[in-house]
Amino acid sequence: MAYENANQRLSQTSYPPAFQEGAHNAVSTCLRITPSEKVTLITDEKTITVAAALTAELNYLGCPWNGFVLEELAARPLSTMPLAVLDDMESSQVSIFAVQVQQNELRSRMQMTDVVNRRRMRHAHMVNITPDIMVQGMRANFAEVDALSQAVLNSVKQASYVRATTAAGTDIHVALNSEYKWFKTSGIISTEKWGNLPGGECFTAPGELNGVFVVDGVVGDYLCERYGILQDTPLSIAIEDNRIVRISCENKELERDFWAYTHTDGNSDRVGEFAIGTNIGVDRVIGNILQDEKFPGIHIAFGDPYGAHTGAPWKSSTHIDVVGLGFNIWLGSAEGEHQIMREGVFLLPH
Repeated sequence: MAYENANQRLSQTSYPPAFQEGAHNAVSTCLRITPSEKVTLITDEKTITVAAALTAELNYLGCPWNGFVLEELAARPLSTMPLAVLDDMESSQVSIFAVQVQQNELRSRMQMTDVVNRRRMRHAHMVNITPDIMVQGMRANFAEVDALSQAVLNSVKQASYVRATTAAGTDIHVALNSEYKWFKTSGIISTEKWGNLPGGECFTAPGELNGVFVVDGVVGDYLCERYGILQDTPLSIAIEDNRIVRISCENKELERDFWAYTHTDGNSDRVGEFAIGTNIGVDRVIGNILQDEKFPGIHIAFGDPYGAHTGAPWKSSTHIDVVGLGFNIWLGSAEGEHQIMREGVFLLPH
């Protein structure tokens, strides 16, 4: 079988001892895997030591699992997810995707998450996980992150709009659509919604977002690795009725790449996600979207709105997150406004 060599290889690969706490969090705290559950573990050559740490936790737990190293199955970038992986997921209760993604692989990941959604699997999406994240965001106290995330979720569900500003120039107004669902992905993963690890966010699809969003944190997908942290060359995005109308950045290459990405299809320039990061175990952005989108504050994404979960009735072939820093956030309703974050610090009890 395709997984037999990978199982042996992953079990025999050494990894830094510092990874153990984060791997234990993933397997036992976040996914709550039991010895009777089968797991599909998907990784690649660049992420082999992280996968080995996860393997050690699975072996310690004693659950059945099958591992797959993508380069052993297909050429990268993937045009489709290998059938061996998808077939194995059909008999698993849990899946873990710990991979460094490449350009134009979104379709293959969507094929994988389609199986997750259909079968209501618990799925840990560890896209672009790195050694830094294993010893930072993955070591968070996810019980505390979950408590804060629940407090945020309770608050935003009562709001009709969100208003947010930053010192860098962000000034947005977000009208919320009561027909779109809010989701909490705090690192405690359930069958209701697969989640990224490290976790820590509440998200929805916005009803209508207007204003200027200044990206002085990071942009997502493969552009994150290419351009890193943007504090010195922020990207300013003007948005009207959920659509990008213009962008500006001193780094003209980034400006061109971001504009091209967000004009891939007819909805690539549309705000599909509005989210509040809640991982209080993360104290700075590091230039990796997997962790940086969980940084306390706001991030939005252009493209697909995860309609299977949010209820938004449209789709896109792309999805790219953008992260800002140092937010002031107010929630508004018929009773008035109240502030839940001041200069990047939550004001909610948790």
